Amino acid sequence: MTRSQVLFQKAQEVIPGGVNSPVRAFRSVGDVPRFIKSAKGSRIHDVDGNEYIDFVGSWGPMILGHAYPDIVEAVTAAAQFGLSFGAATEAEITMAELICEMVPSVEMVRLVNSGTEAVMSALRVARGYTGRPKIIKFEGCYHGHGDSMLVKAGSGVMTAGIPDSLGVPAGCAGDTLTAVYNDLDSVQKLFEENKNEIAAVILELVPANMGVILPQEGFLHDLKKMCEENGALLIADEVITGFRLGPGGAQAFFNIKADLTTFGKIIGAGMPVGAYGGRKEIMQMVAPCGGVYQAGTLSGNPLATAAGIAQLSILKSKPEVYSQINHLSLKLSEGLNSLINIYGLNARVNQIGSLSCLFFTEKEVTNYDQVKSSDTGLFARYFQIMINKGIYLAPSQFEAIFMSYAHSQEDIDYTLQCAEDAFKSMK
Repeated sequence: MTRSQVLFQKAQEVIPGGVNSPVRAFRSVGDVPRFIKSAKGSRIHDVDGNEYIDFVGSWGPMILGHAYPDIVEAVTAAAQFGLSFGAATEAEITMAELICEMVPSVEMVRLVNSGTEAVMSALRVARGYTGRPKIIKFEGCYHGHGDSMLVKAGSGVMTAGIPDSLGVPAGCAGDTLTAVYNDLDSVQKLFEENKNEIAAVILELVPANMGVILPQEGFLHDLKKMCEENGALLIADEVITGFRLGPGGAQAFFNIKADLTTFGKIIGAGMPVGAYGGRKEIMQMVAPCGGVYQAGTLSGNPLATAAGIAQLSILKSKPEVYSQINHLSLKLSEGLNSLINIYGLNARVNQIGSLSCLFFTEKEVTNYDQVKSSDTGLFARYFQIMINKGIYLAPSQFEAIFMSYAHSQEDIDYTLQCAEDAFKSMK
């Protein structure tokens, strides 16, 4: 047995399913999780001594690559002065100022500890600000594991085949309405059926938890207009896209301003951190300014803020980061599409910026139902071949490929060589 297999057996005795997050499970690809020992640049190493080119990047935040020297130095320096104070620090202000400077729609921001916490808080603020109870979300968009958002969610929920979740009272999910992504008529219908009851519409501007889905032309701007006409807020979940599609996130990329925005661990270079922010008049509803309560002892802790300031400062000042990762992502996607055509596979690649996804389906993929047409068995075969050749992909058909600044053209060339070998054997 490999060391990873031994550890997985041991883990299952003390951890549910042997993993601390379902997305780490390899069940959908018929394998055992690789237990990782170290990471540097574009590579990760498991406990059995295997090296992989990593296209997961801790699920997105390692945009500069693993163990980027400036970030490691910043965290190490901060740790010398203490790990947590539960009190105000100057670094919190610096990090908040950076976020507000980089994202035009954010005038005021509250730091939290995860993307899930950011979403839960933003929803509460939206309800408090509007005085309305209901939220519209989109099928396949994942907004963390808060009770009200586990309705037709993506990510690990979709991978595990769990339609919703046990333990969520009907009342919690009863005020969550679901629409079809890229379908404005489905949103309009919900507004008409729930007049003056909808507080907000929340979505991933580019859904990246059911693979990668691109917004069709005009969809986002028309959605924003629809929210304004109906007195509802637009909440942009930028846990994946924030600071990845550009220094201003997906909102700057598509030239749209949300009323509230949520961020995740990418703002802390992978540290456990998140944030939500938006227009000042809305954010001043949050305690101690207003009556919407939200708190967190570890919010804005010194290690997370040190990492975040270092990463955001680099992303703000080095536009070449984005030109390189977008270029490499495009090269990988173009290469995969070319191989798909050569070998006649029922597959396609969706790509935008440094995000992409290889779907094993012949259909165009623009919404949740089309995503579900993917051949997960074929993906599992592809995954097995690739990981055995040293390519570390997310163990799910429904996750993104993340490019980092540490990846090289040689990494892409080798990955495409491995993909060609895989496609040949799968034909």
